[in-house]
Amino acid sequence: MRSTTTDVVVVGAGLSGLAAARTLVAAGASVVVLEARDRVGGRLLNHELAGGGIVEVGGQWVGPAQHRVNAVIDELGLERFPTYDEGDNQFEHRGRRSRYRGAIPRVNPLALADVAQAQARLDRMARHVPLDAPWRAPRATRWDAQTFATWIARNTATSLAREFFTLMCEAVFSAEPAELSLLHVLFYLHSGGGFDALIETDGGAQQDRVVGGSQRVAQRLAEELGDRVVLDAPVRRIAQDGDGLVVEADGVAARAARAIVAVPPTIAGRIAYEPALPGWRDQLTQRMAMGSVIKCMAVYDEPFWRAEGLSGQVTSTEGPVKVVFDNTPSTGGVGVLIGFLEGAHARALGAVSVDERRAAVVGCFTRYFGPRAATPSEYVERAWAEERWSGGGYAGMLPPGVLTSIGFALRRPCGAIHWAGTETAERFSGYMDGALTAGERAAREVLAAGLDRRVGEVVDA
Repeated sequence: MRSTTTDVVVVGAGLSGLAAARTLVAAGASVVVLEARDRVGGRLLNHELAGGGIVEVGGQWVGPAQHRVNAVIDELGLERFPTYDEGDNQFEHRGRRSRYRGAIPRVNPLALADVAQAQARLDRMARHVPLDAPWRAPRATRWDAQTFATWIARNTATSLAREFFTLMCEAVFSAEPAELSLLHVLFYLHSGGGFDALIETDGGAQQDRVVGGSQRVAQRLAEELGDRVVLDAPVRRIAQDGDGLVVEADGVAARAARAIVAVPPTIAGRIAYEPALPGWRDQLTQRMAMGSVIKCMAVYDEPFWRAEGLSGQVTSTEGPVKVVFDNTPSTGGVGVLIGFLEGAHARALGAVSVDERRAAVVGCFTRYFGPRAATPSEYVERAWAEERWSGGGYAGMLPPGVLTSIGFALRRPCGAIHWAGTETAERFSGYMDGALTAGERAAREVLAAGLDRRVGEVVDA
């Protein structure tokens, strides 16, 4: 085992860990980043298509209001390109499909009014949830005592509205409404700028992609850090003592003044800590499960749906693929449809063979786009529940009763251990932007706390 001494050990080379390390290095601290995988990026992962071109099988979109990630993309010399959003969208409900332009499909006006009143109520409630402490919301106890499913049932009058909010919950959280605390949903809405900002393309969270794939952001950050990033080094144990702490990973032991753990809370809970972490922190990691999502793509010789006046965007209350986008690379040359299996559908189809899953996904594409969609030249998928070092996607989520009892544990340091990761962000929690700001916040915490003069280089905080 190789031993090293440094000011700070960062656990995880996703965006949050890399942003923390970058901030610390800029302040003059010595840093080692330990990453379990053989790559950087965490929940960001590019895939090269057989015929050329890059698609993302992990996180991929950035919105115009996500200022930090957009600034970092620019700083790193990367470029964005817009998600294809021209032509008609499609909406499927109870076996009937309709084409429409803009944000609102042509459905029963009474159902639309029902959706609108419920959405306005959610956004209004969300604005009362403090981003730094959701448990201090005026009705936090009441909101945290119920699931999102309970709220939907009590506050919508039409079946279409109930199906719509279920679909949106699956799309945003990769989970079912019955799995989520209403307070957690309201925090997430406020964190992301409101309901419309989370679900829309133009002007919303799905507006842009990164040329060359979103993983390039992490790769460029890692290139700046150089050999400070150590791959294939899953952290097994963090032991604190009077002189700081020792972080033990496969093949590496690092002594440092402080550590920043920048992995999903459920994964952080699998590390052995000496002495044991406070019960409130351990209880949080036991309860903060990841969502369930499988990203599936079908590749064609060309994006044939564009010539037919279709944007490639579909929402369906039927599924199992309920959300579809045109995911053609910026280089063109092929056409790519991306569909999402989320929540219950991801768990059910995650238990069958790849061939059965492919048949279900391509069957949905064929239903939406006709017989040309039935014969893709390539099929690509990523089941994030099978990712050992992620445990699911898109982010950790909270059931009822957790935020108001131990939500404070998300960011509160435990001795010399600080917490990062997109789940700990106040703004755009669950997104790349949140991952970056959370890492930078954790680094500032470390610098403000000061670094022991007996360990590594000294930082004047």
